[in-house]
Amino acid sequence: MTWKVDKSAALFCSPGAMAEKDGVRFTAAVLPGQEASVLLYDKTSGELLQEAEFPAEAAVGELRTLKVMDLPWNKIRYCYKLEHEFVTDPRAQFLADRAAGEDTPRSPQVLCGMDFEPYDWMDDRAPAIPFEDAVMYHLHVRNFTRHPRSKVRHKGTFLGLAEKIPYLKELGVNQVKLMPVYEPMPAREQEPAKKERPGTPRGRAAGEMPGTAMELPPHRTDYWGYVEGSYFAPRRFYASADNPAREMKDMVRAMHQNGIEVLLDMFFTENTALRTILDCLTYWVREFHIDGFHIMGKAEAGRYLAKDPYLADTKILVSDASSWNWNGWKRARRFAECNDGFLMDMRRILKGDEGMLEAFAYRVRRSAKTYGVINYLTNHDGFTLLDLVSYDNKHNEDNGERNNDGAVCNFSWNCGLEGPTRKKAVMSLRKRQMRNAFLLLLLSQGTPMLLAGDEFGNSQAGNNNPYCLDNEISWVDWGACAKNAALTEFVKKAIAFRREHRILSMAEDLQMSDYKSCGSPDLSYHSSRAWYGGFEYNSRQLGMMYCEQYAQQEGFLYVAYNLHPLEQELALPALPAQMSWYLAADTSTEAGFLPSEQKLKECRTIRVPARTIMILVGKKG
Repeated sequence: MTWKVDKSAALFCSPGAMAEKDGVRFTAAVLPGQEASVLLYDKTSGELLQEAEFPAEAAVGELRTLKVMDLPWNKIRYCYKLEHEFVTDPRAQFLADRAAGEDTPRSPQVLCGMDFEPYDWMDDRAPAIPFEDAVMYHLHVRNFTRHPRSKVRHKGTFLGLAEKIPYLKELGVNQVKLMPVYEPMPAREQEPAKKERPGTPRGRAAGEMPGTAMELPPHRTDYWGYVEGSYFAPRRFYASADNPAREMKDMVRAMHQNGIEVLLDMFFTENTALRTILDCLTYWVREFHIDGFHIMGKAEAGRYLAKDPYLADTKILVSDASSWNWNGWKRARRFAECNDGFLMDMRRILKGDEGMLEAFAYRVRRSAKTYGVINYLTNHDGFTLLDLVSYDNKHNEDNGERNNDGAVCNFSWNCGLEGPTRKKAVMSLRKRQMRNAFLLLLLSQGTPMLLAGDEFGNSQAGNNNPYCLDNEISWVDWGACAKNAALTEFVKKAIAFRREHRILSMAEDLQMSDYKSCGSPDLSYHSSRAWYGGFEYNSRQLGMMYCEQYAQQEGFLYVAYNLHPLEQELALPALPAQMSWYLAADTSTEAGFLPSEQKLKECRTIRVPARTIMILVGKKG
């Protein structure tokens, strides 16, 4: 079967496959003098149905175009052929494996799919959550639900992630940031193609069926996906059926219906054209209703996107927002800075390093009027939180690189023993350090970002760089969720406490002055002396008092931080008449948060146990 081909030039043509009233227009970038054609295959059998040559005269710049009339796109797969190479359309809507059993040399390993069927978004609306109100959750779509104990039906897929929405809501999450969900760029294949086992997608070992663990191939596939990609195509590896684009839309729609935003990590190489980047992000917003992007790889891309009107309401995360000139910007708060500064300073104070108190205080209060600030203690690249308090050294032997990959300096501390242990004292200290870590994160200004599984002690066995592992080392272990229910409950309460006390998530910088004449500064520091911070080199303890009137609430908060290995005493400022201090949380206890706030006797000081954070609430009573 063949179809009529219209080879006349179009006034405007965009790269990729586009539905027109009377057919499908294909447009590809082709170098001058190069032969190029579109190959059309039967979706079911993989049979080559037609080869249509791009005419050199129907070109706009280096874009060549043709239209296949009355093409039944839902029954067709396609690719391009440039000279003698099979080439995947870099703007394909989704990719599909070659049909099983099809063995003709003119059938490449990966084909492109089309889906022009309108999608019912059911009046979908973006949650539009300000950065200061967000609690972000960072995850890998497959890793998050692939584990046998994940208790979802569609393990390792977009739909599996959607099944976890009730859990995310209960935890208190309202943003998810996904590691790359676009297809890695398939390798070009020569004609005739090599005889290989059919149906092998990138990211799986030869002959492996979807849903099984990948045996690490010799070339160590980048399973994380931070590589050059087919940036417009959701990854078929994360779909339960043959249309990943539709399944991802289902997931995003379900997230929005539950008030959760979806942000994507996008890694662009230095060779990626800025026009392609803009087209890509616009496409994801238009077709998938994505709420934001973390731009990685190409440094200048963020500045290029800054004033694009279509992306005016789209969140953009960059690494260097603090170095930008924000004068005259009206929509700057859609941008946020996301880098490892918070991670490095907070990890060091958590393990008790000296000389870190000023950096610690800065990170806790840091916000910005002109852009958001994303804070995290753990990320996909590095130790999980449990591993951060369980290992002094990385253990990446499973990656096949003789433990030479991954960061050497992790600012971690194993609490006395390397790796798993049954010693109760060590286990108790690790749990306390994890509670401390969550409060360091959730009591800081800016947007807190949690790494998936940290809230119940997920471990990667000391591997701080499992970029190539699709197995239980990198999968989130949902079996730990039941074992560490107390930690998860603590995290839920910490997130709820943050939301209850607006002074902990202000849209503008805290000024550490009484600029509203409330009788107290918005934030003040205290040591063994009230109203005196005491930032000596060997100090690892500090009291921070917040006046909640600056957030249109009544009362005070006092957070007593002691990351010192010895008990410390901190001064308590006097409260206004009729008000008292109540203890709300104490990380030296297993629960962390008290069942009910405990009123303290009138006192001028509070003794804080070693490596402990305590939260006091000042209120009437």
